Amino acid sequence: MRRIGIYGGSFNPIHTGHISLAQHILSAARLDGVWLVVSPQNPLKAGNGSLIDDEVRLRLARKALEGVSGISVSDCEFHMPRPSYMWHTLRHLSETNPDVSFTLIIGADNWLDFDRWYRSRDIIAAYNVIIFPREGYPVDATKLPQGVCLVNTPLFPISSTEIRQKVARGESITGLVPAAIEEDVMHIYGHVGADDAIES
Repeated sequence: MRRIGIYGGSFNPIHTGHISLAQHILSAARLDGVWLVVSPQNPLKAGNGSLIDDEVRLRLARKALEGVSGISVSDCEFHMPRPSYMWHTLRHLSETNPDVSFTLIIGADNWLDFDRWYRSRDIIAAYNVIIFPREGYPVDATKLPQGVCLVNTPLFPISSTEIRQKVARGESITGLVPAAIEEDVMHIYGHVGADDAIES
């Protein structure tokens, strides 16, 4: 059975930190692949103009990952009821891919808030969980439940918010996003104000 990691986010836009992190986890956890699940816009936050159209974020992610081995993009949440809950996403993926064992990949910040996630206990009971470090969010690996592990990946101090703000100020984003999408990101996000911010 293939082992696939599920790494969800808005990817607004996808950046080199997302990709490098996925590559490190792919290797460290000996997964067969990592799927980046692009989350659709939450209807409760539809008024925030900084979240670019779903299809555009998906297209940028796919273009950024062309030629990157082991990492791919999933739009499964685009075809599911909204807002998207990870429990529903994982169950849907398991039902449509019965030959795959899925592992949830989340940051330490999300783990410290995990008990507030919808059906968090069911997720832990049914799926393995990989936590990656985030600066300022310490996780005690000795106190994690069975099936949950901390993978010591490097810290990647890049955020989609920072990239959007740099674009709004006309600053270079070279190295922050894959070269294949740098021009697209500059063009698409050029109209987004620097004060708009959604962490992703």
